[in-house]
Amino acid sequence: MSKVWLITGSSKGFGRAFTEAALERGDRVAATARDTSTLADLAERYGDAILPLTLDVTDREAAFRAVSSAHETFGRLDVVINNAGYGLFGTVEEITEQQLRDQLEVNLFGVLHVTQAVLPIMREQGSGHIIQVSSIGGLVAFPNLGGYHASKWALEALSDSLAQEVAGFGINVTIVEPTGFDTDWSTASAVFADPLPQYAPLHEGMAAQRATTTQPKPVGFGDAILAVVDAETPPRRVFFGESATQIVPHILNQRLTDLAEWNSVSRLAEGK
Repeated sequence: MSKVWLITGSSKGFGRAFTEAALERGDRVAATARDTSTLADLAERYGDAILPLTLDVTDREAAFRAVSSAHETFGRLDVVINNAGYGLFGTVEEITEQQLRDQLEVNLFGVLHVTQAVLPIMREQGSGHIIQVSSIGGLVAFPNLGGYHASKWALEALSDSLAQEVAGFGINVTIVEPTGFDTDWSTASAVFADPLPQYAPLHEGMAAQRATTTQPKPVGFGDAILAVVDAETPPRRVFFGESATQIVPHILNQRLTDLAEWNSVSRLAEGK
């Protein structure tokens, strides 16, 4: 049976790849974007199979309206992908309070709005699959991305709790954690804090590292997302990008090593 999808941030990058994969195999998609003219070519190609919806995910009422429109048009919602988001670059000292609040509004509260809007529909259906697009930056952290990491770590925790809460309703939750890919996430779509001279060596070092790193294009994202949504038992978490399988375990193992090394202090806190 074909599926009905709702995908946020569907006009470019990962969202575009997800949208095209679903449409190409005959599924129907409610595709949201801030500017739906970016979806005109897909509407021309796929006709009524795509429902372009204007949506800024930070607008809670608009998110509920978009979800309602999708449900009324297609009759059900099988897969919902919370993909809309962007990167915030700057050290913790450099980013402004407003920049961090804006980051959380999109990457965390935007997901909350859409998720809360779709849950009553999926509970009534007794089925559904919510996919939260996080990042390997939702598990580990690197310098100059503290605000971004804060949004993704919060998203991971929210989604982990959500998965446990809704499993009894027949709803699956998967957290997709991409590694670095060649999209405009770190360029045109990103926000950059005003740099402080004290952090010049850090910024210069990271720029040099980026100059020597080639990021792959997300050419396989369509096949990857179809494998996830078609799985009989979908994963709670899944990496998109092989490099994550080397980066993340190394850092998590180091954390376990540090915790074990300081176990005596852990016991000391209990008076032992």
